[in-house]
Amino acid sequence: MTRHVYSCPLRWSDMDAFGHVNNVVFLRYLEEARIDFMFRLAPGDGSPSFSGGSVVARHEIDYVRPLVHRHEPVTVESWVTKIGAASLTIAYEVKDPEQVYVRASTVVVPFDLDAQRPRRISAEEKSFLEEYLDDSASGAFAA
Repeated sequence: MTRHVYSCPLRWSDMDAFGHVNNVVFLRYLEEARIDFMFRLAPGDGSPSFSGGSVVARHEIDYVRPLVHRHEPVTVESWVTKIGAASLTIAYEVKDPEQVYVRASTVVVPFDLDAQRPRRISAEEKSFLEEYLDDSASGAFAA
């Protein structure tokens, strides 16, 4: 199974009054990694895959330990844990080599912007997603 690796910079404004990265900011980190995964790495030049839009149906997040601001970026690893007919689940770990700060997952629904309704995952998208599929019990929330 392949994991998508995104190097996410920390910004001074990410910190809260307690001196660590605010819980809401982690959702932005996940979004940056997800967009990088789904759009920049979408298959083929000129491919319509993932270009029509998507919506987040659900987030689940476990905060494992505080992350303090520093100059070095944090790594966000992403992989797919479920591919349905009209949704997919992406798991994440926000981490450094020696520790994990957050484990999370997001249910994403492809969306037809013109019709303003959800759409099915195309064969090309499914093929791309399957390269990152790990549907074992050791998903995002395994220790």
